Amino acid sequence: MRYLVTGANGYIGSHIVKKLLDAGQEVFAADVNFASVDERAVRVEGDIFSGDADVFEKLHSPDVCIHLAWRDGFVHNADSHILDLPKHYVFLKHMIAGGLKHLVVMGSMHEIGYWEGAIDEHTPANPQSLYGIAKNSLRQIATELAKNNGVCLQWIRGFYILGDDLKNHSVFCKILQADMEGKKKFPFTTGKNLYDFIKVDELAEQIVAVASQTEVDGVINCCSGKPVSLAEKMEEFIEEHHLKIRLDYGAFPDREYDSPGIWGNPDKIQKIMGK
Repeated sequence: MRYLVTGANGYIGSHIVKKLLDAGQEVFAADVNFASVDERAVRVEGDIFSGDADVFEKLHSPDVCIHLAWRDGFVHNADSHILDLPKHYVFLKHMIAGGLKHLVVMGSMHEIGYWEGAIDEHTPANPQSLYGIAKNSLRQIATELAKNNGVCLQWIRGFYILGDDLKNHSVFCKILQADMEGKKKFPFTTGKNLYDFIKVDELAEQIVAVASQTEVDGVINCCSGKPVSLAEKMEEFIEEHHLKIRLDYGAFPDREYDSPGIWGNPDKIQKIMGK
């Protein structure tokens, strides 16, 4: 199988590229930087968002496109989320018009907005950040494009990702940096919110498994399915990494748009992994 991975140098992309290559697949990696991309991949340089109608052919006519490319994913209200949305639409439209029949796109739990409990493909979406709004809009766009053109669409809904912690811009990255700077306390929220945590390596394994089949499609939660409090996970992280810094609980208020507890229903990914 010939796979195109966009955003191949990103936090998740570099892991996916390696796993595909290890499985013996042919991988074309598209990005603006290739510092973290496995050298066995074919590097595809150039702007995939140029609007070129022949982009499918120019990107080597892949059997599967895993579309991860996205700017400012950790800055939830960056203007780029909305401004870039038309570029994603044009890219996917031209890829499908060119002949793409299997599309995998990275989504986010932030598409859902405020929700308490497990979410699945039927959970109503009411995003409350520009990032969530843009991702949800792309999901709706991709769904229409796939439906109207006989394309297998798998929308990967991601949750709270750990691993390669100095690269992910998360609170885990920030506490590592603070500890290296010799700080004694780390300003923190109450930490009571429950989330679905997954290591980036395991997430990449799940995404590769999703992209390797077409029987299970639609919205697929790539997740653990287990709610864990942020405080518990942070304390575990501090212990695992032998950090000296300690959490200053309550220094920051919890964000209004953060749910008290939100995690993924894992039924579909468990079915895929079971295969």
